Amino acid sequence: MASSSFPPLTDALARGPLVLDGGMSNQLESAGHDLSDGLWSARLLADRPEAVTDAHLAYYGAGADVAITASYQATFEGFARRGIGRERAAGLLRLSVAAAREAARRAGGGAAAGRRPLWVAASVGPYGAMLADGSEYRGRYGLTVAELERFHRPRLEVLAAAAPDVLALETVPDTEEAEALLRAVRGLGVPAWLSYTIAGDRTRAGQPLEEAFALAADAEEVIAVGVNCCAPEDVDGAVATAARVTGKPVVVYPNSGETWDAAARAWTGGSTFTAARVAGWLRAGARLIGGCCRVGPGVITEIARAVRA
Repeated sequence: MASSSFPPLTDALARGPLVLDGGMSNQLESAGHDLSDGLWSARLLADRPEAVTDAHLAYYGAGADVAITASYQATFEGFARRGIGRERAAGLLRLSVAAAREAARRAGGGAAAGRRPLWVAASVGPYGAMLADGSEYRGRYGLTVAELERFHRPRLEVLAAAAPDVLALETVPDTEEAEALLRAVRGLGVPAWLSYTIAGDRTRAGQPLEEAFALAADAEEVIAVGVNCCAPEDVDGAVATAARVTGKPVVVYPNSGETWDAAARAWTGGSTFTAARVAGWLRAGARLIGGCCRVGPGVITEIARAVRA
């Protein structure tokens, strides 16, 4: 499926590592936007789409090569709870990709000679993100793989039709949901990466990472595997395991190291994410490196320097 970016992301990864952006919510909150709504940053797709574009632009300006859209918590079910029908919801999903494309254009990205290649990853959050109760950090929702596939496929179809460069299947807490997502992306014509949220050397649901990564080893749609929305100190072992089990490029974008308290809806503790960790991740096989929650443009600039060194 065509996009405005050049070269294709798969070709770029073959040539060397790329820099992802940081937390969308982090940047929006820093700009003064209230994200207490159950739709989280996806609410601004409906209410303030220009704020989403500005957030992407800040990360491109900080050195990110790839922007992840504000569609993590954007689902037909979640929008329906706000009284937004399916047609309008589909339009907002498409808008999430368009907002990132517009930011890339403003940042000077594109296929023209002399312009910097910039890519867009369409975020596909787990079922638990739609519930907005922190259950993406537990998984095992009591649904079958088939039920989870039916949940994910419709919005994947809409996002794929919007022509992102890659689908970011992210913050996946267990192997059941990973299996469902891998089924749901088949035949869409857009590559994907699969990224688990982990604790130690296991998924949030407790499965060994060897088992979790192995699901994607033979999936031709998947161009990278890895972890996100986890503690920085858990990344080192995960990168090595993902590279060994799958032979694919590894994607990593951990949180700052602070801990999310779902009941209080607040972050606690201090940051442990430093760009000094990046060199080790690169040696272990990481090829897409950025940050997730609480990681802002300043850290992305430091990561970009480390990657390009």
